[in-house]
Amino acid sequence: MLHEVQFLSYNERDGVFGWIYVPACEPIGIIQLIHGFGEHSRRYLHMITSFMEAGYIVAADDHVGHGKTALENDRWGDWGNKGYTTMVEDEKRFHDLVVKRYPDLPYFLFGHSMGSFIARMYMARYGKDLKGAVICGTTGVWPGLDESIAEVQKLVDEGKGEEADPTLAAKLMGWMFSRCEEGVTLGNEWICHDPYVQKDHAKDPFDAFTKPTLNRAWLYFLQMMKDITGEEWAKKVPADLPVYNIAGDQDPVGQFGTGVYQTANWLIDTGHRVTTELYTGYRHEIHNYAELREDVEEGIIEFCDDCLDG
Repeated sequence: MLHEVQFLSYNERDGVFGWIYVPACEPIGIIQLIHGFGEHSRRYLHMITSFMEAGYIVAADDHVGHGKTALENDRWGDWGNKGYTTMVEDEKRFHDLVVKRYPDLPYFLFGHSMGSFIARMYMARYGKDLKGAVICGTTGVWPGLDESIAEVQKLVDEGKGEEADPTLAAKLMGWMFSRCEEGVTLGNEWICHDPYVQKDHAKDPFDAFTKPTLNRAWLYFLQMMKDITGEEWAKKVPADLPVYNIAGDQDPVGQFGTGVYQTANWLIDTGHRVTTELYTGYRHEIHNYAELREDVEEGIIEFCDDCLDG
């Protein structure tokens, strides 16, 4: 069974589109899937199907400025002007909508890349909603974060928040190509070694990655990372919330493993139970490597099943 739903964004402007995928069996729990920057939730259909086959309802939406939400609102790369908490508050609204339809089921989050940043914000604000959380392809201390925030804040303060500076993407993320030995052609090589995945990502009509992102949205993106940096963030996460932290060890978002363990240590040092797994030789989208994705999905399902038994 599939429900398409729509709800008003926290930005008080956009209608957010989401989908609730229900397996044809008695569900054992709900996994809310949170996609990353510039993409959309249907890039996760293989994972969604695997979760459903394991007995989980899957809830997934397209963020403001992304996917069908951007298409229907005609707001590509535009997150509104209500602040960097917009997306986490949207995920909370979506959670509440799903729980109203399917109450009394254990609830999990899975977030990839920027989705992991949103998931981490959710864990700190609304962690009591959750039975467990999976963060995939997350970051530690983003290189040059404070300087980048100051630079983009200046553009916004100058009244350029509704503009899209074409140089920002390279300034903020250009360093992420440092281990792409094949060179840079499409501009997304850091996500995966597989050229088919790269081409599929670049040509996807629902993908916002190759469309201009407003300066204000870049500021919110950076401020989201600032919000989840350090032990001060980890202290806000409920101590009894199990966390599964996964990434490729060649993922630049996780600083090639260093940032992934940095995040794990913030949580461990504040008394949390964290399982961390790095996949050797893989880049950012570990769930999109044909030879690896089933292992990644099985690990997530095993984590959720263990939380149910615990």
